[in-house]
Amino acid sequence: MKPGDTAIAAALLAALALASAASPAHADETASTARDGIALSNSYTGNGWRQQMLKMWDLTSKDAIRRGVIARTKVVNADNSAPQQASQIGDLTLQGWQAIVIDAASPTALNGVIQQACSAHIVVVVFDSLTTAPCAYKVAYNYVDLGLIQAAYIAKRLGGKGNVVEVRGLAGTSVDNDIHEGVVEGFAKYPNIKLLASVNANWTQSVAQKEIAGILPTLPKIDAVVTQAGAGYGAYQAFRAAGRPTPLIIMGDTEEELRLWKQLASEPGGYETISLSSPPGVSSIAFWVAQQVLAGTKVPQTVNLPLLVITSKDLDAWLKVVPPGGAATPLYSQDWTGTLIEANITRRAPPPSPIPTSIP
Repeated sequence: MKPGDTAIAAALLAALALASAASPAHADETASTARDGIALSNSYTGNGWRQQMLKMWDLTSKDAIRRGVIARTKVVNADNSAPQQASQIGDLTLQGWQAIVIDAASPTALNGVIQQACSAHIVVVVFDSLTTAPCAYKVAYNYVDLGLIQAAYIAKRLGGKGNVVEVRGLAGTSVDNDIHEGVVEGFAKYPNIKLLASVNANWTQSVAQKEIAGILPTLPKIDAVVTQAGAGYGAYQAFRAAGRPTPLIIMGDTEEELRLWKQLASEPGGYETISLSSPPGVSSIAFWVAQQVLAGTKVPQTVNLPLLVITSKDLDAWLKVVPPGGAATPLYSQDWTGTLIEANITRRAPPPSPIPTSIP
């Protein structure tokens, strides 16, 4: 996946918006959901990405309530516990919510309670960390692609030869499993690239630094690091503290990583990388997908999303709008989500993620 020319991307977005302006995906029937409630079940709050994801949900749902699109919302958080999250989803079902949106603790452990919700005629939408429940709508990044893209970029930059360390995410989640699958599959094409070690960092900078620091004394020269969800800054700090050269690190979307990249690029010799991520604003897309299903709009069972790729040419623009301590993300609108749904239905390219003009 490569970022296209800005003008082409803008033209594509405009064309998609025009083509779908009369589509039911743009929810002219919002009155039909005015008395409905949409709840969020979130599995984990232990990093900045999840905190910002919750903020994006809060901004989106409050705006929808203010405009009379829905009547109410609720957020429940589990402590990275699938049994606790299943219990909470069961409670939401009994409380009679019209839709439940889920960022899941497990790909399979919630399937039973999700089926119960579906059987009670509740719309269920899963996003980010998905489940395999067949009745749930899925708002999905292709996380295998996220791993494949990292591997391909590193292989090209290293000329097909070098030593790599992988910083994984939260063990047991579909996100971590899929990204790892893509990394392994991608590097399998390059026998002279060695994936020497892999650590789980729970999508947290401090854990990434600690885990990388723990294995560096046992490793030879490292040429590159593949990462997940903001681990780039922690990986850099580990190499720096060990007095080792900074390798090629794939950055995530956090402010710390983007500012680190800018700093390294300004030093003698420069520094070139990419930022590759699933922005936390995905919760706003999941919200609008649930609302569109409630409104009777035709929505595919899986709504595929574009990954956010930041290159050197976009870095300054994103740094102007990334929240302090947060991550680069748009707050996706109802209209943008309508365009996305229509693109999925017609099998066209999804609209690119817009660069915000202000901090969400």
